[in-house]
Amino acid sequence: MANLVGMIIGVFANGYCADRWGLRKVMMASHAALIGFIFITFFAPSVEVLTVGMLLLSLPCGFFAAATPSYAAEVSPPQLSGYLTVYVNLCWVMGKILAFGVWSGTRRIEGEWSYRIPFALQWIWPLPLMIATYLAPESPWWLARKGRIEEAENSLRRLVSAPITVIDPKDSLATILRTIEAERLMSIQGSYLDCFRGDSLRRTETAMVSWGCQILPGFAIQNYITYFFTLAGLDSSDSFNLSIGNAGLAFVGTVSSWALMTKFGWRTMYLGGLIAMFPVMSLVGFLDLSTNTPSGDNVRWAQCAMLLVWFFIYGASIGPVPYGIAANIGATNIRVKTISLGRNTYYFLSIINTIASPYLLNPQEANLKGKAAFPAGAFTLLLIVWAFFRLPEIKGMSPEVLNQLFEQKVPARKFLQESKKYR
Repeated sequence: MANLVGMIIGVFANGYCADRWGLRKVMMASHAALIGFIFITFFAPSVEVLTVGMLLLSLPCGFFAAATPSYAAEVSPPQLSGYLTVYVNLCWVMGKILAFGVWSGTRRIEGEWSYRIPFALQWIWPLPLMIATYLAPESPWWLARKGRIEEAENSLRRLVSAPITVIDPKDSLATILRTIEAERLMSIQGSYLDCFRGDSLRRTETAMVSWGCQILPGFAIQNYITYFFTLAGLDSSDSFNLSIGNAGLAFVGTVSSWALMTKFGWRTMYLGGLIAMFPVMSLVGFLDLSTNTPSGDNVRWAQCAMLLVWFFIYGASIGPVPYGIAANIGATNIRVKTISLGRNTYYFLSIINTIASPYLLNPQEANLKGKAAFPAGAFTLLLIVWAFFRLPEIKGMSPEVLNQLFEQKVPARKFLQESKKYR
């Protein structure tokens, strides 16, 4: 729980700090803070100190959770933004796979080093990543908003590898300045309150629901999958191996989403993923009605197989796609804050999930076992209805085009068709 609280604080603070000091400096400072906070967890003499350390360690992670999609969206053209923002999700998945590897290598170690080694291994990353961030260009959008026009143009030159005859940084800068000024005339100044005013309210809703509600289709099961497998009757070793398999499927699914993006829009992938996940999760629940029969063991393995299928679909659709949606849906003057609101919605719902899931799965409490799939299926159905009526197609659209579409109050289902008038 402490880590979720820390992430929420970090994500929220990023909305202010990134606007004031820039995404690059914020990420560098976060890496430096990580180095110091790891000391607290590594040398923690008690559970109380360890909890404080986990809380502090989560603060810079919250900054990363919100700053990285913002940075990816602002240093890439609209046509590539989806691929780079989805890569942020892939990094989270790769981190989870590494965590499983560390856990596998240290779980048989007895004593304090069983937890100190995993904490110590975290020191590998901050310094090289801090150097890489220092060498990276600052967001040209942030520089332009701060009136540092020459620096913004230099940043664009560093980001563009094509000859000036193909892509002129001056033209890109002119587009950025025109968009920023248009948003200021629309009274979008850059505060959190601006995210809930006028046309921005609809855009904020899209970010908060599409990204924040990611956790609902797997409610009570997704984040407790190892425990779920154990309750299904598998031994701890099989449960652990299947959990690693889930992480691997999430990796393959995220990579597959890049291929899907070349042919399908984000709305299609998000809605299609939910529609495909609903019968799979429902089947997990219905199979649980047969676990007390003579073929109960086979049914439990069938449930686990269905969940593996579910994880792959999730990894190829609503796992990565909301990163692209949330990073691009907001007006550029409040992009960072729109992303922060979307991500914090996810963490708030994660706290509810953390509180409710043990109760729903614990044999001494609700003891739902596989029937926990029914609430998850119900949430999936609600999201299908929301996405059909409220989720617009925005893949590959520039901020200028999006501003015009939202100003014209175009219905979500007509976004793609209407966007052709402005391209």
